[in-house]
Amino acid sequence: MTRIDQKFEELRAAGKKAFVSYIMAGDPDFDTSLEIVKGLPAAGVDVIELGLPFTDPMADGPTIQLAGQRALAAGMTLERTLELAREFRKGDDVTPIVLMGYYNPIYNRGVDKFLMDAKASGIDGMIVVDLPPEEDSELCIPAQAAGMNFIRLATPTTDDARLPKVLQNTSGFVYYVSINGITGAAEAEAADVGPEVARIKAQTDIPVIVGFGINTPAKAEAVAKVADGAVVGSAIVARIAAGDSVTDVLAFVKTLSDGAHRG
Repeated sequence: MTRIDQKFEELRAAGKKAFVSYIMAGDPDFDTSLEIVKGLPAAGVDVIELGLPFTDPMADGPTIQLAGQRALAAGMTLERTLELAREFRKGDDVTPIVLMGYYNPIYNRGVDKFLMDAKASGIDGMIVVDLPPEEDSELCIPAQAAGMNFIRLATPTTDDARLPKVLQNTSGFVYYVSINGITGAAEAEAADVGPEVARIKAQTDIPVIVGFGINTPAKAEAVAKVADGAVVGSAIVARIAAGDSVTDVLAFVKTLSDGAHRG
């Protein structure tokens, strides 16, 4: 059982919904990013999504694209991202970390070496946006064999014919993308999300977490009411881009986590 599985078991037993926060590793620099990540659990974050900077992030809108560019300009690499996770693990061996990114840096490192290093760094699962189920043998199945969850995205265009294929090797949780498009491009609507979450849950016992388009505590609460939890990324990253202090960023995260937990 991974830390992700354990966390959702604990939340289920407590009758609580999950709050997942996304942070781009190394934005605006390594030390500030690490300080924010270290503060996330106390701000109510149940699962940390740690963004892996990449030059061509096809699923991400301008806010997260620019965060990746800032991180890369500050010298962030896959190795430094894993180093950040290792530093976090020195003080927290409980909070799950999901590495979210794209396959190119992983392929470049070599799958076997990446999985060994990621596991040793305290990574519990991954979301690799550009690897469809047809490529499961490339990374998904080796990752699960290494004891990590492989989290798949489902979207409004994932129809009933496609959904079983998407769910086939998914573990940890299903990430439901609430909108058609890129991160930060539109707002999620609970009335639209609810039926889609129910459709997915009819085919799996894995928790369904909703992301994209959630930017306020009220939105986090509304979405969490119809799902197993909510993810917020761009709204947090925007505060970092605006130059907010670590304290202010974490205070904002706390309002979002409180909203999701009220759900």
